[in-house]
Amino acid sequence: MSDYTLFFNPMSRALIASWAFAEVGIEPKLAMVEWEDKPAALLEANPMGKIPTIIHHAEFGDRVVSEASAICHYLAEMEAPDLLPRAEEKADYFRWMFFAAGPAEAAITNRSMGWEPKDAKQEMTSGFGTYERVVDVLDQWFQNNAFTCGDRFTMADVYVGSQVDWGVKFGTLTDRPAFRAYQDRLKARDAYRDTLGALSE
Repeated sequence: MSDYTLFFNPMSRALIASWAFAEVGIEPKLAMVEWEDKPAALLEANPMGKIPTIIHHAEFGDRVVSEASAICHYLAEMEAPDLLPRAEEKADYFRWMFFAAGPAEAAITNRSMGWEPKDAKQEMTSGFGTYERVVDVLDQWFQNNAFTCGDRFTMADVYVGSQVDWGVKFGTLTDRPAFRAYQDRLKARDAYRDTLGALSE
């Protein structure tokens, strides 16, 4: 039996977790999730019924991890320390991992649903400022850095890279040359091709 269960639907953010598992060289047991009939095991593990959710069947007992960014980092911590940030990379690693999970996710989601801040007060309250500011900040970083932590791929690139990759692919993130170049570097990875390659065709 695999040491991990991944609750999965191929049309969901669970693909991020699939890529993370591939990067650490582990094949989880997939528990398929139908949107209209979520399995009891998922709701027991995560009452919100959100995926990705994983269960780590560890020697110290089952442990549940939800939220794609947390799953990515957890898998690196448990299985692939080479994908963790070095001391000098930690600031960039955590800055951009949480930027992607917070301001970027919020800005992209709000815009796709038709809401954007109307004035400076709403920009302050929303936490991400404006969609344009989020895109510009990401663009500036990847104009000057090959990966989230500079020149080296880390697990943060699975999460940040998924946001950029999907955003460009589905038109929810403004298409910029720096994003395309970053996307190409990610697509060159075996783990990306094994899990997300078919979506790029």
